[in-house]
Amino acid sequence: MTLSGPEDYDPRVIEAHETVIVGGGQAGLALSYHLARRGREHVILERGRVAERWRSARWDSLAFQFPSWSIHLPGYAYETADPEGFAPRDAVVAFLERYRDLIRAPLRTGVSVHALRHRPGSSRFLLDTDAGTFEAASVVVATGPYQEPAPLPASATLSRGLFQTHSSGYRNPAALPPGAVLVVGSGASGCQIAEDLAEAGRRVYLSVGRHRRMPRRYRGRDVFWWLDQMGGRMGGLDQTVDERPARRLPNPLVTGAGGGHDIDIRGYVAAGMTLLGRLRGAREGALALADDLEAELARGDAGRAAFMRAVDEHVAETGLDAPPPDPSAQEATRSVPPPPLELDLRAAGITSVVWATGFRHNFGWIRLPVLDEAGDPVHRRGITRCPGLYFLGLTWLWKLKSSVLCGVGEDAAYLAEHIAARA
Repeated sequence: MTLSGPEDYDPRVIEAHETVIVGGGQAGLALSYHLARRGREHVILERGRVAERWRSARWDSLAFQFPSWSIHLPGYAYETADPEGFAPRDAVVAFLERYRDLIRAPLRTGVSVHALRHRPGSSRFLLDTDAGTFEAASVVVATGPYQEPAPLPASATLSRGLFQTHSSGYRNPAALPPGAVLVVGSGASGCQIAEDLAEAGRRVYLSVGRHRRMPRRYRGRDVFWWLDQMGGRMGGLDQTVDERPARRLPNPLVTGAGGGHDIDIRGYVAAGMTLLGRLRGAREGALALADDLEAELARGDAGRAAFMRAVDEHVAETGLDAPPPDPSAQEATRSVPPPPLELDLRAAGITSVVWATGFRHNFGWIRLPVLDEAGDPVHRRGITRCPGLYFLGLTWLWKLKSSVLCGVGEDAAYLAEHIAARA
């Protein structure tokens, strides 16, 4: 509702709402669906457009990492003639746009929130934005898990003439200057970008770090189908924060590009890539590399084998109808050439670096005591100790699937119920 300036409101406040959702991505839209079903008034503030990060922070050849049948939000599923296929980036954007229209989300685009605080002398919240100040009884921070690139301490010590970009800024091989490319990071983004570059004929150096390989398909089903089936056991999507391993596992190393295939980092050598150990440091024109390549590859192979064993045990325990294990799924370990411990970028012909080093949160705009020393939110299933303030869509908010399209709706329903009861 728009205020006309009654005396009991801060004159800077332009609107007051029962609930303000910050972020118009999949999490914010899913919550809007559940709040609307409960008849609760709300508005969504989005700094860009709906699905902004899918539009502006993803590369051109990206395909959704899990099968199209897994793409759904509350009340709506992705429509496709190939449910076992993998949706391209722009199709995911179109899906979120259709969902916004279907649920008639009260979305305000182009509105950035710069500060969230309590209204003095009140339990209500004030949100300072570039469109004015909003007031709310409840606020849900749904800005996603991938907010800003993780810091790159070594990037400042490399040659000034070297082109550098984070994975969120990479678009396609043609956008990089001619020459070899160093990709730092062997998660899903790093490996997919390395493959994209190699397929375009670029010389690629890949610095390999911690990763968790998985087969694209096993025993007749996609890996995501198994993750969905295995509930709270090892790697299952319904595993809760109370059940997760003490040492957090990397995200599954899978790709939907080219119809979906296994990511085999050892096999990159045959494709012409040069594998390197973890980046230890850099100075003008040179890299210092760890002697840990084989150890990291072995850990990745072990993760793949452990996942297949977990599937076999799950099938045996539940009696699921599944084909027997395919002998070809048991890979023979292939050796890779010993990597150098130092690399001269100029001698290697490297003109570009793509930093696939992940993301971090940026909640510095929240002026309330709900963050820990590292700046991460403190909550239980999205509910903070500050009454009326919630988080949604974060990795491991409650379950392993909390930050993905097929899982965010469950958390959204839980928070919507909490907000409605509080109101």
